[in-house]
Amino acid sequence: MHKKLLVGICLLFAIPVLAISALADQVVLKNGDRLTGSISKSDGKELVIKTDYAGDVTVKFDAIQSITSAGDLNVTLGGKTVVGPVTTNGDNVVVTTKAAGSVEAPKASVTLVRSPAEQAAYEKSLHPGFAEGWAGGANLGFALTAGNSETKNLNIGFNAIRTGFHDKLILYETTTYATTGKLALQPISPSQVTANSNSGGLRYDHDFSPRVFGFGSADFFNNSLQNLDLRYILGGGIGLHAIKTPSTTLDLLAGINYTHESFSDLMETNPAPPPTTLTYNHSDRTAALTVGDNFTHKVGKSSVFTQSFLLYPSFSQTNIAFPGFTPDDVRILRGAVNLGFVTKLHKWLGWQITMADVFDNHPLASNPPIERNDITLATGLNFSFTH
Repeated sequence: MHKKLLVGICLLFAIPVLAISALADQVVLKNGDRLTGSISKSDGKELVIKTDYAGDVTVKFDAIQSITSAGDLNVTLGGKTVVGPVTTNGDNVVVTTKAAGSVEAPKASVTLVRSPAEQAAYEKSLHPGFAEGWAGGANLGFALTAGNSETKNLNIGFNAIRTGFHDKLILYETTTYATTGKLALQPISPSQVTANSNSGGLRYDHDFSPRVFGFGSADFFNNSLQNLDLRYILGGGIGLHAIKTPSTTLDLLAGINYTHESFSDLMETNPAPPPTTLTYNHSDRTAALTVGDNFTHKVGKSSVFTQSFLLYPSFSQTNIAFPGFTPDDVRILRGAVNLGFVTKLHKWLGWQITMADVFDNHPLASNPPIERNDITLATGLNFSFTH
């Protein structure tokens, strides 16, 4: 009686364990270890199996002795993909399909294995919604002084990149604003704006081949201290993926663009006697080349260095004539250089430093004069995101 009771208790506990084992995937390694769980994916070099006791476990594919899946897996072997439960027969993988029966091939020919969930996620990634696939960050830098001097400096930046299988969309925006008030030894000096500029834009890339892509771009810039109301540059052309690795990318760009800019309330003094100060507005439209590059390099596991350079040489000389002044024939050459370095402090928080130089070889005449180079150096926090 006691033996029957003991056997019944053992069966009571053994039946659920056997049922779970029958419904679970199993991987047996060459050293005799056995893993039970749910096979997630493999790239032919490593296999990931989800276990209840150790989470995701990754093993070398060539260290596997046998595989047994309780359900269907998507398996790519010998250049074709088959679906069905997977077992092994010596050094071969056997996939029992519904349409073609058993398909057997050497384990060395397996290049991909995906669970139904992984396969569904992969197929969805081929046609992502517009709100999916984004990564980027927002930069914030702020400085304040009080006492002998009163200054405020604000720098805000935003960038986002949406990467697809054959295209990429880049958005960016940067704002710099600074004021100075009371200074030491000048207690009644008025508050002055010392920086007020905004830039933003977008670029869309579409791959024609693994190395060659086409691009279209739109860039916008204004600077109140230069009396620049708006400069926009619309362009497009061809690009080359000169370097494209997981840690480093280098894109070379060449194309054409249309540039329009407008200034207001510029002031200039005519030195011819009698000296005359004039206030004038100016706008122009030019066509130009676009040449440049975009470079990204991961430094270690937590830092990224970025660099971009764009040059816009005009096709022809431009006649700049101001009221009361002799016309000046010049070839306009504009450009922009941007450098950035971000290092992660946390999963979503980092520290960034950026430098930008927007230059024009022949700025308009004004008093005070407009400098050729407009340089910004900023540092602060970086808040990153992915979606």
